[in-house]
Amino acid sequence: MQLFRHSSRTRNEDTQRVYAAYELAHTLVDFAAAIFFTVGSVLFLWDSMQTPAIWLFIIGSLCFLAKPSLKLAREIKLWRMGKVDKLANRIETE
Repeated sequence: MQLFRHSSRTRNEDTQRVYAAYELAHTLVDFAAAIFFTVGSVLFLWDSMQTPAIWLFIIGSLCFLAKPSLKLAREIKLWRMGKVDKLANRIETE
């Protein structure tokens, strides 16, 4: 079992549910990053709003950092689920 294989996402109902939950989280973080960067960009139009704009850019950057972290966490979770499935199958055949 390898990471980032499409077959691990569709193995059973549990893996499909995990995949869908992580995809939803990934999409929400993506929207949050876009919103933070857009609002931060608009705030830069006023000199008095530079500090909040900078903070929004920092938060947006952290959101962009969270995106690949979510994908990796999802793939590790699916990989571990595959290991449990493989172990359960081995026990049943013994």
